[in-house]
Amino acid sequence: MLCATRYCRAAAATAPVVAGPSPEGDPVQIPHDTRRALDVVVALVNTAAEADQPDGLSDIGALRGFVQEYSISDVGDLSARDLAGVRTVRGKFAQVFASPNPRAASILINELVATAGTTPQLTDHDGYDWHVHYFAPGASVGDHLAADGGMALAFIVVSGEQERLRRCEAPDCRRAFVDLSRNRSRRYCDSRTCGNRLHVAAYRARRKEADAEASEHEEVVHRSEQQQDADHG
Repeated sequence: MLCATRYCRAAAATAPVVAGPSPEGDPVQIPHDTRRALDVVVALVNTAAEADQPDGLSDIGALRGFVQEYSISDVGDLSARDLAGVRTVRGKFAQVFASPNPRAASILINELVATAGTTPQLTDHDGYDWHVHYFAPGASVGDHLAADGGMALAFIVVSGEQERLRRCEAPDCRRAFVDLSRNRSRRYCDSRTCGNRLHVAAYRARRKEADAEASEHEEVVHRSEQQQDADHG
């Protein structure tokens, strides 16, 4: 998988590990390498330009930074062709997140892993225990991401968990995330930012409505008292 040095951990490559916890519920179990690959898929999808966010892969330097940040292994010199390839893979991953059902997602994933020339092979590089690489030796960084990310997404679909591939429900955020809560209840990419912001906004809206109702009630009472005074006057 996307196993680079910071993500490959002894024995964890095949044993299920707790992939959370999520604040919205108990975590689900996903193999370590699959979780790491999903992290990279999500990060890649979230580099796409949005209304208030420039493209996170604007040039080769940005791509190099992404490769370094996520310690993607076996990547040589990067070129404009690599940048274009990774952007294409990013778009395909985004389509998987938008897929309405597993069949639609499977078509995209099959295309990704086939185009990448996916070649599973065992490796124990850099002193880490045995684990699986899905990208072919000498693969471009785009094919590398497509193979390992595609297989991680395939794991989610085969497990019947495609609906866990989600977009943030905050009205001003469309970031992708994988909902790892047991009851599939997560709604926001980050409960500490988007989730908290929406909760605060909802609270303020309720307070404003309550204040308006109280003010209206006070006005009604005031008018009633004035009418009573006039009647007795």
